[in-house]
Amino acid sequence: MTDNITGLILAGGRGSRMGSVDKGLQLFRGKPMIGHVLDRFGPQVDEVLINANRSHDEYAAFGHRVIADAIDGFAGPLAGLHTGMANAVHPLIVTAPCDSPFLPVDLVPRLLAGMHQAGADLAVAKTFDQPHPVFCLTRTDLAAHLHEFLASGQRKIDKWYASLKVVEVPFDDEEAAFSNINTLDELKSLEQPG
Repeated sequence: MTDNITGLILAGGRGSRMGSVDKGLQLFRGKPMIGHVLDRFGPQVDEVLINANRSHDEYAAFGHRVIADAIDGFAGPLAGLHTGMANAVHPLIVTAPCDSPFLPVDLVPRLLAGMHQAGADLAVAKTFDQPHPVFCLTRTDLAAHLHEFLASGQRKIDKWYASLKVVEVPFDDEEAAFSNINTLDELKSLEQPG
């Protein structure tokens, strides 16, 4: 049996540490950051959705469905995951942020293997002692469970994870792949390869 997976790129944040710009659309090494994410993430999944709360036309130009949070007010990555679950065609959904242009090209198969091996509800990437909660694979049938959590006013990603059977999948061999770009200074410093 093959596992069909929806990939969700999280681009719904405020970008406050970058001067409130839309991070995924910032140019990096000649193309928008989300373009780098799509190049690495897209081939690993069967469908791509982009979660964005502004710049919908610009994101739609990348050729994938753009979906906004169902909860107003830039409610964070769980709100993005929730709307992704509601819109996904496939029973599994994997997330990656729009500001991680170096993400592993084997992210999805390794998360999937870890999830199956552990019989987990959710698999999350981890490098050494550092979990990366916005790089996760989970089942879309947990949407109602997540909806209840969000409806109670909670937003903390690790608190929701604590209510599930979670497996942390080690990526110690690819620690740099999880570097994300939060500020314009980081964007400039990483602009030159090497």
